[in-house]
Amino acid sequence: MKISRVGAMARKEFFHIWRDPFTMAMALLFPVMLTTIFGLAIEFNVKNIPVAVFDGDKTQATRQLFESMGSSNYFVLSPVYSQKEALEKIQSEKARAALIIPPQFEYALRSGRSAHAQALVDGSDNSTIGSVMGYLLSIQQLSSQKILEMDFPEPVHLQTRFLYNPELNSRWFVVPGLMVVILSILSVLLTSLTVAREWENGSMEMLLTTPAKPLEIILGKILPYLVLALGGAVFVYFVARIFFEVPFRGSHWVFLLGALLFLATYLAQGLLISVLTRRQQIAMQFSMMSGLLPSLLLSGFIFPVESMPTFFYYFTAILPARWFMIISRDVFLKGAGIMDLQVPFLALAAICCVMVAIAVKNFKTDVEP
Repeated sequence: MKISRVGAMARKEFFHIWRDPFTMAMALLFPVMLTTIFGLAIEFNVKNIPVAVFDGDKTQATRQLFESMGSSNYFVLSPVYSQKEALEKIQSEKARAALIIPPQFEYALRSGRSAHAQALVDGSDNSTIGSVMGYLLSIQQLSSQKILEMDFPEPVHLQTRFLYNPELNSRWFVVPGLMVVILSILSVLLTSLTVAREWENGSMEMLLTTPAKPLEIILGKILPYLVLALGGAVFVYFVARIFFEVPFRGSHWVFLLGALLFLATYLAQGLLISVLTRRQQIAMQFSMMSGLLPSLLLSGFIFPVESMPTFFYYFTAILPARWFMIISRDVFLKGAGIMDLQVPFLALAAICCVMVAIAVKNFKTDVEP
């Protein structure tokens, strides 16, 4: 392999990118735009849950209970006048839950007996069940203390502290992961669409008949897009730090090394897709299937990898997005160093080498179009 040939390929690709404003805009503006939109839209903290409330007691205790619920910003209370109406609110999806207070509620509470109330929760929406029940249990304890004006002795006092994200701000968790998803889509699309366009125009056949070796072509194609994708990553970084105020506690060099391995892997994957398909439309479909879906659903961005079935837990080990997801979140929030991230870095390096090798092999077989 000659470095001069790699440099010539890279210069040729750089001038091609410079003359293509669409590629420049997609690489630099596309990730910033998606990070801003989805960073604002995705919220894992469930708030403003509509709740239908039926007060069959109509006493000071029930009013204090509803006041505690309404002031929590977790619930939006909607009074109803019968238990049947409360159930109809849930069936019509106008409410996610219903709280039914029976008569004699305050009397039972102040006489030292247990005061019972019924909570009906929409079980078809699994995303809110855990949050609703957790909020209700917390409000139950606080409202009991407020109504009876006394503190209950606790046999065991458990004090909880949240490390790395003390306010449980979902933006801090979402944005570093969202960066991984967006960069994976971007890097695959950059090389797959651009090279597929060369196949359609006939310029790729001319390139493959030159003395350049497949590895030289691969590296020459990847380098300019690697620099461009890194520029997009830098833009996303500033959006995360300035706009969303996500802390960065780790080393920028560790994060940069992880991003280089991650982007090189997906850029090589995009080249492989373009070699196999040679059509922009087909290349885009394969890029979305191999870039978007795995990075969104199987990388740990939404669903924890540890909670997946055994097959998928081990299957995700071949996905670069899973390992860079760990690097991104741990470097941003925990300040993890390269020794703490040995496994993700080794896995990314291995996947990168395998993907480049596969792309080189397919270039070898396709020298003669």
